[in-house]
Amino acid sequence: MEGSYNILIILLLLTSSISLISSLEKTNVEFIRKSCGFTAYPTLCFNSLSTRTGAIQTSPRLLAQTALAVTLDSTRTTSSSMVKLSKVHGMAPLEVAAMKDCIELLSDSVYNLKQSLEEMSQPGSKDHRLVMSDIQTWVSSALTDEDTCAEGFKDDPKMKSVVRGKIVNVAHLTSNALALINSYASLSR
Repeated sequence: MEGSYNILIILLLLTSSISLISSLEKTNVEFIRKSCGFTAYPTLCFNSLSTRTGAIQTSPRLLAQTALAVTLDSTRTTSSSMVKLSKVHGMAPLEVAAMKDCIELLSDSVYNLKQSLEEMSQPGSKDHRLVMSDIQTWVSSALTDEDTCAEGFKDDPKMKSVVRGKIVNVAHLTSNALALINSYASLSR
Protein backbone atom coordinates (compact mmCIF):
# COMPACT_ATOMS: atom_id res chain seq x y z
CA MET A 1 0.00 0.00 0.00
CA GLU A 2 2.79 2.44 0.89
CA GLY A 3 4.56 1.74 -2.45
CA SER A 4 1.38 2.68 -4.35
CA TYR A 5 1.12 5.86 -2.31
CA ASN A 6 4.74 6.81 -3.17
CA ILE A 7 4.12 6.17 -6.86
CA LEU A 8 1.01 8.36 -6.70
CA ILE A 9 3.00 11.19 -5.05
CA ILE A 10 5.74 10.87 -7.70
CA LEU A 11 3.17 10.98 -10.51
CA LEU A 12 1.51 14.06 -9.01
CA LEU A 13 4.87 15.83 -8.68
CA LEU A 14 5.80 14.89 -12.23
CA THR A 15 2.47 16.14 -13.60
CA SER A 16 2.82 19.40 -11.66
CA SER A 17 6.37 19.88 -12.97
CA ILE A 18 5.28 19.30 -16.57
CA SER A 19 2.43 21.81 -16.14
CA LEU A 20 4.80 24.38 -14.68
CA ILE A 21 7.32 23.90 -17.51
CA SER A 22 4.55 24.17 -20.11
CA SER A 23 3.27 27.36 -18.49
CA LEU A 24 6.76 28.90 -18.41
CA GLU A 25 7.32 27.95 -22.05
CA LYS A 26 4.06 29.68 -23.05
CA THR A 27 5.09 32.78 -21.09
CA ASN A 28 8.48 32.82 -22.84
CA VAL A 29 6.87 32.43 -26.28
CA GLU A 30 4.40 35.24 -25.57
CA PHE A 31 7.23 37.49 -24.36
CA ILE A 32 9.07 36.96 -27.66
CA ARG A 33 5.88 37.42 -29.72
CA LYS A 34 5.01 40.67 -27.89
CA SER A 35 8.57 42.01 -28.12
CA CYS A 36 8.81 41.18 -31.83
CA GLY A 37 5.55 43.05 -32.39
CA PHE A 38 7.51 46.29 -31.97
CA THR A 39 10.00 45.48 -34.74
CA ALA A 40 9.70 46.32 -38.43
CA TYR A 41 9.54 42.62 -39.39
CA PRO A 42 7.65 40.90 -36.56
CA THR A 43 7.09 37.55 -38.28
CA LEU A 44 10.78 37.19 -39.17
CA CYS A 45 11.69 38.29 -35.64
CA PHE A 46 9.43 35.71 -34.01
CA ASN A 47 10.44 32.91 -36.38
CA SER A 48 14.15 33.58 -35.85
CA LEU A 49 13.92 33.75 -32.05
CA SER A 50 11.05 31.47 -30.98
CA THR A 51 13.21 28.35 -31.13
CA ARG A 52 15.42 29.88 -28.44
CA THR A 53 12.78 30.49 -25.78
CA GLY A 54 14.71 28.57 -23.12
CA ALA A 55 17.79 30.76 -23.57
CA ILE A 56 15.82 34.02 -23.76
CA GLN A 57 13.14 33.34 -21.13
CA THR A 58 11.57 36.76 -20.48
CA SER A 59 14.77 38.82 -20.41
CA PRO A 60 14.94 41.87 -22.70
CA ARG A 61 18.76 41.71 -22.48
CA LEU A 62 18.89 38.04 -23.52
CA LEU A 63 16.34 38.72 -26.25
CA ALA A 64 18.48 41.52 -27.73
CA GLN A 65 21.64 39.46 -27.31
CA THR A 66 20.10 36.43 -29.01
CA ALA A 67 18.77 38.58 -31.85
CA LEU A 68 22.32 39.88 -32.33
CA ALA A 69 23.72 36.33 -32.36
CA VAL A 70 21.15 35.18 -34.93
CA THR A 71 21.88 38.24 -37.08
CA LEU A 72 25.64 37.70 -36.86
CA ASP A 73 25.30 34.05 -37.92
CA SER A 74 23.08 34.97 -40.86
CA THR A 75 25.39 37.81 -41.92
CA ARG A 76 28.42 35.52 -41.85
CA THR A 77 26.58 32.97 -44.00
CA THR A 78 25.48 35.67 -46.45
CA SER A 79 29.00 37.09 -46.61
CA SER A 80 30.40 33.64 -47.49
CA SER A 81 27.69 33.23 -50.10
CA MET A 82 28.63 36.58 -51.66
CA VAL A 83 32.31 35.57 -51.80
CA LYS A 84 31.28 32.43 -53.72
CA LEU A 85 29.04 34.47 -56.01
CA SER A 86 31.93 36.87 -56.72
CA LYS A 87 33.91 34.00 -58.25
CA VAL A 88 31.32 33.46 -60.97
CA HIS A 89 32.85 34.29 -64.32
CA GLY A 90 31.29 36.58 -66.85
CA MET A 91 30.57 39.58 -64.67
CA ALA A 92 31.11 43.01 -66.20
CA PRO A 93 33.88 45.17 -64.66
CA LEU A 94 31.31 47.36 -62.89
CA GLU A 95 29.68 44.26 -61.41
CA VAL A 96 33.06 42.99 -60.20
CA ALA A 97 33.78 46.34 -58.54
CA ALA A 98 30.33 46.46 -56.94
CA MET A 99 30.74 42.87 -55.73
CA LYS A 100 34.11 43.66 -54.14
CA ASP A 101 32.58 46.68 -52.41
CA CYS A 102 29.65 44.59 -51.24
CA ILE A 103 31.92 41.89 -49.81
CA GLU A 104 33.92 44.54 -47.95
CA LEU A 105 30.73 46.12 -46.61
CA LEU A 106 29.46 42.74 -45.40
CA SER A 107 32.80 42.10 -43.75
CA ASP A 108 32.44 45.42 -41.93
CA SER A 109 28.90 44.46 -40.99
CA VAL A 110 30.10 41.15 -39.52
CA TYR A 111 32.79 43.00 -37.57
CA ASN A 112 30.30 45.52 -36.15
CA LEU A 113 27.81 42.83 -35.19
CA LYS A 114 30.53 40.70 -33.59
CA GLN A 115 31.81 43.69 -31.63
CA SER A 116 28.24 44.46 -30.49
CA LEU A 117 27.61 40.90 -29.37
CA GLU A 118 30.90 40.78 -27.47
CA GLU A 119 30.07 44.02 -25.64
CA MET A 120 26.55 42.88 -24.88
CA SER A 121 27.88 39.61 -23.46
CA GLN A 122 30.24 41.35 -21.02
CA PRO A 123 29.25 41.79 -17.40
CA GLY A 124 28.28 45.36 -16.51
CA SER A 125 31.69 46.67 -15.50
CA LYS A 126 31.52 49.74 -17.79
CA ASP A 127 29.08 52.64 -18.04
CA HIS A 128 25.94 50.89 -19.28
CA ARG A 129 24.58 53.87 -21.23
CA LEU A 130 27.87 54.32 -23.07
CA VAL A 131 28.07 50.61 -23.91
CA MET A 132 24.49 50.59 -25.21
CA SER A 133 25.17 53.72 -27.27
CA ASP A 134 28.21 52.01 -28.83
CA ILE A 135 26.20 48.88 -29.58
CA GLN A 136 23.41 50.91 -31.16
CA THR A 137 25.95 52.76 -33.32
CA TRP A 138 27.67 49.55 -34.46
CA VAL A 139 24.40 47.79 -35.33
CA SER A 140 23.15 50.89 -37.18
CA SER A 141 26.43 50.93 -39.10
CA ALA A 142 25.99 47.24 -39.97
CA LEU A 143 22.50 48.00 -41.30
CA THR A 144 23.84 50.88 -43.40
CA ASP A 145 26.59 48.62 -44.80
CA GLU A 146 24.01 46.01 -45.82
CA ASP A 147 21.77 48.59 -47.49
CA THR A 148 24.75 50.15 -49.29
CA CYS A 149 25.80 46.73 -50.57
CA ALA A 150 22.44 46.19 -52.26
CA GLU A 151 22.45 49.69 -53.73
CA GLY A 152 25.75 49.05 -55.54
CA PHE A 153 23.87 47.03 -58.14
CA LYS A 154 21.08 49.50 -58.95
CA ASP A 155 22.17 49.79 -62.61
CA ASP A 156 22.18 46.02 -63.15
CA PRO A 157 18.70 44.57 -62.60
CA LYS A 158 19.80 40.92 -62.80
CA MET A 159 22.67 41.22 -60.28
CA LYS A 160 20.62 43.58 -58.11
CA SER A 161 17.95 40.90 -57.84
CA VAL A 162 20.46 38.18 -56.95
CA VAL A 163 22.33 40.31 -54.41
CA ARG A 164 19.19 41.83 -52.96
CA GLY A 165 17.75 38.35 -52.46
CA LYS A 166 20.74 37.52 -50.28
CA ILE A 167 20.99 40.83 -48.44
CA VAL A 168 17.34 41.57 -47.62
CA ASN A 169 16.99 38.86 -44.97
CA VAL A 170 20.19 39.98 -43.24
CA ALA A 171 19.13 43.63 -43.34
CA HIS A 172 15.71 42.74 -41.89
CA LEU A 173 17.29 40.67 -39.11
CA THR A 174 19.67 43.55 -38.36
CA SER A 175 16.78 46.02 -38.27
CA ASN A 176 14.92 43.76 -35.84
CA ALA A 177 17.99 43.29 -33.65
CA LEU A 178 18.46 47.07 -33.53
CA ALA A 179 14.82 47.56 -32.49
CA LEU A 180 15.21 45.00 -29.67
CA ILE A 181 18.49 46.61 -28.59
CA ASN A 182 16.84 50.04 -28.56
CA SER A 183 13.99 48.63 -26.49
CA TYR A 184 16.42 47.05 -24.00
CA ALA A 185 18.46 50.26 -23.81
CA SER A 186 15.36 52.33 -23.04
CA LEU A 187 14.29 49.89 -20.29
CA SER A 188 17.66 49.90 -18.62
CA ARG A 189 18.08 53.68 -18.33
